[in-house]
Amino acid sequence: MIQVSVLFFATLKDRAGLQATSLELPQGATVRQLKAVLEGRFPALAEALPSVLVSVNREFAFDDDPLPAAAEVALFPPVSGGACP
Repeated sequence: MIQVSVLFFATLKDRAGLQATSLELPQGATVRQLKAVLEGRFPALAEALPSVLVSVNREFAFDDDPLPAAAEVALFPPVSGGACP
């Protein structure tokens, strides 16, 4: 098993009801598996999880990327651009 720290930002923090949590996951767990665990623990995140931006140890990560032990995972809601002047 590995331990990871998860940080929630912006509206995800509001949905989760906290700023950070710690999770224990199986060795070799992926970002996708992390999202599944988060959905089970924080049902209010379910709608947002398919489109969140994920960083692992401050680098962008994708669903199939493995999570290293003691990883810092940050979740950000998607950002849409606005019109430029």
